[in-house]
Amino acid sequence: MMRPGLTFKLSLLLACIGVIASGATGFYAYHANRTMLVNEAEQNLLTSTELLGQRFSVAIQDVAADAEVLATLPSAARVAQSDDGSGTNASRERLAKVFGSFMANHPEYLQIRLITRQHYGLELIRFDRNAQSAVRVETRALQEKGQFAYVFDTLALPPRGIYISPITVNHEHGAHSAEGKPTLRLGTPVIAADGSVVGVVVLDVDLASLLRVLQVDLPRDYQVYLANEWGDFLIHPDAAQTFGFDRGRRILMQDSFPATVPLFDQSKSNVLMNGLVRPQQAAGHVLAFIRKPFGVADGNRFVVLGLAKPLSDVLAGATLLGDRIVRMVLVSSVLAFLLAILFARALTQPLHMLAHAATHFFADHTMGALPLRRTDEIGVLARGFDRMRREIRSQLDVLHHRQHELVHLASHDALTGLPNRMMFADRLEAAIHEAAAAGERLAVLFVDLDRFKQINDQYGHAVGDRVLATVARRLQAVLAEGESEGDMVARLGGDEFIVLVKGARSTDAAPGIAVSIIRALNDTLLIDGQPMLVGASIGISHYPADGTSAEALLLNADAAMYAAKSGEHVSWLHYQDVLDARRRTARSPGADERDSPTDSDDDSDRLEPGSGVGNPDTVQ
Repeated sequence: MMRPGLTFKLSLLLACIGVIASGATGFYAYHANRTMLVNEAEQNLLTSTELLGQRFSVAIQDVAADAEVLATLPSAARVAQSDDGSGTNASRERLAKVFGSFMANHPEYLQIRLITRQHYGLELIRFDRNAQSAVRVETRALQEKGQFAYVFDTLALPPRGIYISPITVNHEHGAHSAEGKPTLRLGTPVIAADGSVVGVVVLDVDLASLLRVLQVDLPRDYQVYLANEWGDFLIHPDAAQTFGFDRGRRILMQDSFPATVPLFDQSKSNVLMNGLVRPQQAAGHVLAFIRKPFGVADGNRFVVLGLAKPLSDVLAGATLLGDRIVRMVLVSSVLAFLLAILFARALTQPLHMLAHAATHFFADHTMGALPLRRTDEIGVLARGFDRMRREIRSQLDVLHHRQHELVHLASHDALTGLPNRMMFADRLEAAIHEAAAAGERLAVLFVDLDRFKQINDQYGHAVGDRVLATVARRLQAVLAEGESEGDMVARLGGDEFIVLVKGARSTDAAPGIAVSIIRALNDTLLIDGQPMLVGASIGISHYPADGTSAEALLLNADAAMYAAKSGEHVSWLHYQDVLDARRRTARSPGADERDSPTDSDDDSDRLEPGSGVGNPDTVQ
């Protein structure tokens, strides 16, 4: 495959231009759509907020009208002027029924009271809301309220004047359900026939219930905020943020939403915010705040009303558009790539033949197509290609020859990954020199698999290879459990493995390692789902007792292994055990001289218990 060349680069450049153009167009469309949706949501939210504010003003006017209706009843003036609150008064009872009817038809009213100017502002009629019902307070429980502003300020008003209190939490004891709720009080004077003010009618309104009624047709995901003229939260989605001044901790709207500061200094009448422009102030929301005058006759008093809508709802359409834009950009990108490739190929076709020859000059059949006989610059370039090919091929031949030598000299077995014979011999020679210098010992264990030939013949070489690899892993696992980091296992070839145990512990550790190897290789091997038993015979030689060279130690360990393999009750043998068996055989009458431990199959059978013969279950 040709490396990225002029065609590829030109194609990539043209394609990138097309992708960037379509992507930029899509991003601009997506961003513009988001901005448009947010702006539209802000305007809709501002309209809803102004409508809610208008409803709030109308609701307060309705409450004021109810108070005025009650205050202008003829019986109200008579009761307020002549009743002292004691005994039973027919006019008072009839008026109480009217008050109770108002309470029953207005669930947002918490209290309705008729308070006389006389007797220190004594309550003559009082209805409290208790849960969902209206309760008339008994005569003995009526209180004097002349010291409260909603009484003496209302008494000072002209006829039909309306007093509107600040929005506070009702802390009057015995107020039933009104106690502890955010309350708005409206009062109006009761005027006698002679024009004098003889009492007041006071209505306590549950602010939360009033707003719930006003926002009944608003979407449920809208959040409502309300603050007084100082910025204290009166309504907040988190109830813990409201009426902080009542708990000794001021929580101000200006602190939560700094953009609302112009509303409180009355330099603006409305403020819009969204999570795109002000992510820290309006995280995840679109908000609209307005300043609304609070009470007609109360000067500059006002409240700040706000509505919030989740930004995710506003941008739902933009998200859908974004998905479609992404698909459109992907399709446009694919088309841009195709057109770019076609256009680039058309531009670079005259150079393609020469580039192809340059990238395939190692192949003989391609060189004939080169214009070697041309006398112009193309011919010079073609002949240069030919000379370069021959020179590089000559160098590659030398390199390949050296690679083969390196492979031949590789120090590890390709099948098992263990060190091979050459590397083991080097390590053994080095270990012998170290042991001689330090006066230490070492042991060599020659491991031969018992049933590998049968497995190889029965199941094939592929399975045999996997068996050898599994055996190698088990041998490594056995050595990993030892105490010395210098121990190693190698594969000599075929089904023969060799183990080196170094250090002063080698004489004592070698039998234990031999037993562990026998146990590990006597465990069933599961190859391709087929259980197999391999088994092994091991011969052990020790330095310096059994030899002082690598060759002698390997030969003696091999001899001990063959003696163990020829025995019927042993799986491993020390080389010294083999020598002892020879000596005992030589001392026997009529015994023939034997040159090697493999001349007889019965040497190991004549080994006595306790002579150092090993098996999987005992260690001498």
